[in-house]
Amino acid sequence: MTEIEIGRGKRAREAFDFDQIALVPSRRTRDPEEVSTNWRIDAFDFAHPVIAAPNDSVVSPETAISLSKLGGLAVLNLEGLWTRHENPEKVLEKISKASPDQVTQVLQEAYAAEIIPQLLVERVKQLRSAGIVTAGALSPRLTAKYFKEVIGAGVDLFIIRGSTVSAEHVATIGEPLNLKKFIYELEVPVIVGGCATYQAALHLMRAGAAGVLVGFGGGSSGTTKSVLGVKVPMATAVADVAAARRDYLDESGGRYTQVISDGGVHSTGDIAKAIACGADAVMVGSMLAKATEAPGRGYHWGVEGGHPTLPRASTIHVDSVGSFSEILQGPAISANGSMNAIGALRRSMATCGYSDIKELQRVEIVVSQ
Repeated sequence: MTEIEIGRGKRAREAFDFDQIALVPSRRTRDPEEVSTNWRIDAFDFAHPVIAAPNDSVVSPETAISLSKLGGLAVLNLEGLWTRHENPEKVLEKISKASPDQVTQVLQEAYAAEIIPQLLVERVKQLRSAGIVTAGALSPRLTAKYFKEVIGAGVDLFIIRGSTVSAEHVATIGEPLNLKKFIYELEVPVIVGGCATYQAALHLMRAGAAGVLVGFGGGSSGTTKSVLGVKVPMATAVADVAAARRDYLDESGGRYTQVISDGGVHSTGDIAKAIACGADAVMVGSMLAKATEAPGRGYHWGVEGGHPTLPRASTIHVDSVGSFSEILQGPAISANGSMNAIGALRRSMATCGYSDIKELQRVEIVVSQ
């Protein structure tokens, strides 16, 4: 790949976001009704590849159940408000009414409350009792502390999600999580992320991850670029991790690791672009935070916003556009790419002539800056 000279002592790759690329139709087209948006990870099948991100502004135990009944996967943040507060409604109300100059402090106070282990167990059991695929997320720092409660409560998919997760974390204070040993000893599939490079993804795959999250998960509300100077151009990152999946498939003798794009989806068209770059599924937050049922009450934020010393997300106002069902399945009442995400994906696949998710990964892409 061509490098750009930043200065005499530093060169850089050119990388692209989803809004800088476009899909190119092939020589054939299909009817949207005849394409399949089905997605599968391990033993679990879903009607579509849109995953609700573990944001407290999107996923509560109740909305996780609702989103699952719409055919997708919803991930509950197991170190979020629902495991720190018996009744988080007052906290959510306070966050939604906080002024811009006070909201970070309000978030920090909300997430300063200790996680209640019994409450964590109750939330997982609530999801499991609803008969849905139960998925919960913890950061690497808290995974070792609470994984026994999570597994014991009956989680189906365990997500280890941080700004950046590596298989070779180095620490001089405390013992870092031995990811390979941890995954090997668990009896449930583990999805790990975020990562942004070929090599980092390959190491996570070798550690035994069933799925790898690409990106830093901050999405629309994240300020990681401003605070840390770190940013993932998502189209390039997904394509790089997809290349690692291909090579690991050969290396492992046929073990396929799911690539999940996590962040950078601002409209329905970005879902098709993520898959075209090589993703098997797409994790979204702000798009679903626009639902009338969303816990955020018209606001969206990432858990990074509650960090006690270095918050890296803030609340953003998102206009409510419709129900979860309308955002995912339509009908759309606007033409701005905020509704009928699955219908839009079907139409993209049909327009480009591909019949399923795996086929769409082969579509031609052009740079359209």
